[in-house]
Amino acid sequence: MKKSLVLTLIGPDKPGIVEQLSALLANHGGNWEQSSMSRLAGQFAGILIASVDDAAESALMNDLQGLEQQGLRVLATADQADLPIREGRTVRLELLGNDKPGIVREISAALASRNVSVDSLETEVVSGSMSADLLFKANAVLLVPPGSDLDDLQDALEAIAADLMVEIALAD
Repeated sequence: MKKSLVLTLIGPDKPGIVEQLSALLANHGGNWEQSSMSRLAGQFAGILIASVDDAAESALMNDLQGLEQQGLRVLATADQADLPIREGRTVRLELLGNDKPGIVREISAALASRNVSVDSLETEVVSGSMSADLLFKANAVLLVPPGSDLDDLQDALEAIAADLMVEIALAD
């Protein structure tokens, strides 16, 4: 029987990390299913969903823990496949404005207070094209629960946008 594992990885970035991970999985008959990996501040950071036969799980976990000797920390968690299916409307959020502390805190508080889940979030700080000012960019995929008032969410986000002097757009 196959078991899904969620692996979280972090360590100093260097060539060959993905190859090492994929080789370990392949050596244990595992399958690389879904991942998101990045280089952040000189660190390799990633999350990976992999499946492996129950009989090979223990040996795979031992080999993954062996990567710590090379500076790569790995946290493995069994997939929670028995959790209820989440329902709702998927909405995209785009934000752009001058960088300042607190932007993510303000937006995430408005989302959480309305039980909106953040399914994915990508952020970056970039130089403005017309000035040397730093701009904060965010793109998110949100899951808005059934029965939620999307106009209320839009109004709350627009109020935050005005206070923070950023542009926010919601789209299906």
